[in-house]
Amino acid sequence: MDRVEQLLRDVSAEVIEPRFNALHGDDVRFKSPGEVVTVADEEAEALLVRRLGELLPGTPVIGEESSSLDPSLLDGLDSHRVWLVDPLDGTANFVAGSPDWAVMVALVENGATVASWIWRPVDGVMYMAELSQGATRNGIALQRRRPTPPVAEMRGAVLTRFLDHDTSTSVAANRHRFRSVGEGRVCAGVDYPALIEGDQEFVLFWRTLPWDHAPGALLLGEAGGVARRLDGTPYNPAQHTTGLLVASSQAAWDLVSATLLASPGEQIGEI
Repeated sequence: MDRVEQLLRDVSAEVIEPRFNALHGDDVRFKSPGEVVTVADEEAEALLVRRLGELLPGTPVIGEESSSLDPSLLDGLDSHRVWLVDPLDGTANFVAGSPDWAVMVALVENGATVASWIWRPVDGVMYMAELSQGATRNGIALQRRRPTPPVAEMRGAVLTRFLDHDTSTSVAANRHRFRSVGEGRVCAGVDYPALIEGDQEFVLFWRTLPWDHAPGALLLGEAGGVARRLDGTPYNPAQHTTGLLVASSQAAWDLVSATLLASPGEQIGEI
């Protein structure tokens, strides 16, 4: 765990942090409509792929940028041990000069995330989690202990950009039942820890690319939260289906699911 932590710190310091608020025009390009990538993403991924490969020889390393070029790299994620790498989560924030970005790595074995790391250099915060061994923030054990509030006092986020029509309609009809429902920080490395830190109770994602969610889902689970598909089944990074509701506790998940995702006109009891 400590060797991977240091590896993330080193790669970030070498090729990402020097470019924060110092990007040139040709350092940024669109890899798809609305999706930017920078030279920092590409160089960090190359370094992480090489150094993680040296750490566990023979273990494949799957990065976000390489997978966007060859989606077949994700085949067999449920039957092998692999590294998942998001070299710069929140690239658009990074380009805009926002501090809401992170470097993330997860180790997956036979479809289950067994270890994860989230490094946020601007904040100086390192989150780490190991399956059945707990989660830490800068080496201090994490455990969400705040009682689950009623729906009317809950704060959360919904990333609406990719929602399907039915889910979008339900969210639009029900979001007023909560204290606040924002758009999220556009960075899983910020949104997941916020559930543990007490800043929000839930986040609804639609796209569930594994490098975005495997690190945070394990961290959240080890700190007492839950990450489940909209049908209630546990999150599995090897499943490429859409829709993921993550919450600070199972009780919060149940309340949010029953309220936020209710069909317009559906009777909702007192919660």
